[in-house]
Amino acid sequence: MLTHSLAFDVKNPPWSEIPAEAGVFALFGADERAEPYLNRTPDLRRRLKRLLDPKPEQSKRLQLAAQIRRIEYTRTGSEFEALLCLYQASVEAMGERARERMHLRAPVFLRMSMQNEFPRVYPATRLTLKAAEDLFGPFPSRWMAERWLEQMLNLFLLRRCQEDLEPDPAFAGCIYSEMRKCLAPCFEGCTRARYDEEAAAVHDFLATRGESLRARLAAEREAASEALDFEKAAEVHARVERVDEVMGALPEAVRPLTQLHGVMVQPSVEPETVALFLLEGGQMAGPALFSTLGMRHPNEQSGSSSLFAHPTMVEPVPLRAEGEPVPAASRDELDRRLEEALAALRERLKKPSSAMLADHLALFKRWFYRPQTKRVGEMVFASPAGEIAGKAVLRAVSRVVRAGM
Repeated sequence: MLTHSLAFDVKNPPWSEIPAEAGVFALFGADERAEPYLNRTPDLRRRLKRLLDPKPEQSKRLQLAAQIRRIEYTRTGSEFEALLCLYQASVEAMGERARERMHLRAPVFLRMSMQNEFPRVYPATRLTLKAAEDLFGPFPSRWMAERWLEQMLNLFLLRRCQEDLEPDPAFAGCIYSEMRKCLAPCFEGCTRARYDEEAAAVHDFLATRGESLRARLAAEREAASEALDFEKAAEVHARVERVDEVMGALPEAVRPLTQLHGVMVQPSVEPETVALFLLEGGQMAGPALFSTLGMRHPNEQSGSSSLFAHPTMVEPVPLRAEGEPVPAASRDELDRRLEEALAALRERLKKPSSAMLADHLALFKRWFYRPQTKRVGEMVFASPAGEIAGKAVLRAVSRVVRAGM
């Protein structure tokens, strides 16, 4: 279950073999089939001593030490690593009850019901693999998802009602149709083809994080300018600014679930390394250790434009670390290390279930949406094509290392 296992004898406890470092631990009794006690702690030795060190003077208290036969533990370098490790161990020990034990709440997505005769967008917490292409998120809260959705729908004419429509020309419509913010399919205010066209435009907008609409408006603005129709160009430019305003309020982590890829960089428990975690379609895998030996870490705030401002771009030169010469790692060497680490992470990916994706995204959301000053580590998202920029990951590695110095 965990990486280290020690037999426990109350008369001769193995305190010297347990590190005084952060980690996740499990306590097993004589019955190996029983669920172990699982938890995480910033100091394994101190916590286990407090739990298992017998105290004869406290004879009326439950003495846990007499019931324990084995201790397992895994050292962790960051809170996120500890949470993921604890979740994985909890799933192995107690199955679906791990979600309740760790108080994981399903993340909020925007779902576009393309299977509906008249598609609409609405917040949802139920994650299904069949609808992965129509899920966009995760958002930090339902309130923020609803607020952003309202701003986004102001750019389109998609319906906002929740009913399954049966178009009737005698229907009076709603306030949105009166305000011309909806195509009003409820009383056949548009053709089916026109509504399908608008629904496809909304889906493309969400799938491209607004780039589809912005590119179309930019082309219209350019065409109007070339035709010397400056009034129309100004009108289209105002729409571009509204699109930019809406997209500026969208968190960076909100993406189509099928495109939610990236690399998370966390501090590592091992020296001269960082821990990498792979985010692949909402599934988390890791950690994989990335060696920073020989890697120099620039100050990105210095403003230098010199080639030497980024150390991975220069030729190897002798360095000294702890009194011994260590050659600087070239860019090719660092790229090779990164490719090996990512390949190892991809091998750990499993065929996901809806429940597992929801749990992994809940852990990711809990880390990502913390205040920037309290969030440890860096996240590098992949491009819409799924490509991860190695240079961006190496810069994130440098920032994590510098933060821990």
